[in-house]
Amino acid sequence: MGRFLVIDGLDGSGKETQTKLLTEYLTGIGKRVRVLSFPCYESKSSLFVRMYLDGELGSRPDDTNAYAASSFFAADRYLSYRLDWKKDMDDPDTVVIANRYTTANAVHQLAKLPETEWDTFLSWLWDYEFAKLGIPKPDEILYLEMLPEISIRLIKSRSAETGRAVDIHEADESFLHRSYKAAMYASERLGWTRIRCYRGDEPKSREEIAKEIREALKL
Repeated sequence: MGRFLVIDGLDGSGKETQTKLLTEYLTGIGKRVRVLSFPCYESKSSLFVRMYLDGELGSRPDDTNAYAASSFFAADRYLSYRLDWKKDMDDPDTVVIANRYTTANAVHQLAKLPETEWDTFLSWLWDYEFAKLGIPKPDEILYLEMLPEISIRLIKSRSAETGRAVDIHEADESFLHRSYKAAMYASERLGWTRIRCYRGDEPKSREEIAKEIREALKL
């Protein structure tokens, strides 16, 4: 089985950019790479996810409980794995990189719960997706740590520049703050590698972050 890497972080943390830069680096040194991005917005598998994020089930993230929302995202991963990228995971010469994964549930859905329930939820989530559903467990998880204040600023700037609508997670600033706190807990509890993507109140350069990612992966 090939190496399976996950890159995750708050909205606006640079996941897509760093996934692209890591892919370019690995390809440049002769590795075969398959890139995944979740949710799979262009696939039927993400129907429930899209309904949730578009606000059809409620305009606030908390309108859908953590376990129900987690199931929407997990189903998208399960279906895409069975129908698409299982062949890549079965190829020992392919490095699979996922932009978001089960880790996103361990952050955004965890944030909906009282802290006394966090350990119970994380145990349920890891068992549900990796044991019950049987989707692949990552070999390494890189979490791009960005302060929520910076993430909010970057989300607003990106939306203004591109005209892209924000989803119910991105639109709720208090939820992003709670998600950051949940991410710090989950990353510590589950042993993720955190990459600090800011200095003071400004993001680091994409090149500096990419270098830290390569160093963390010993590339």
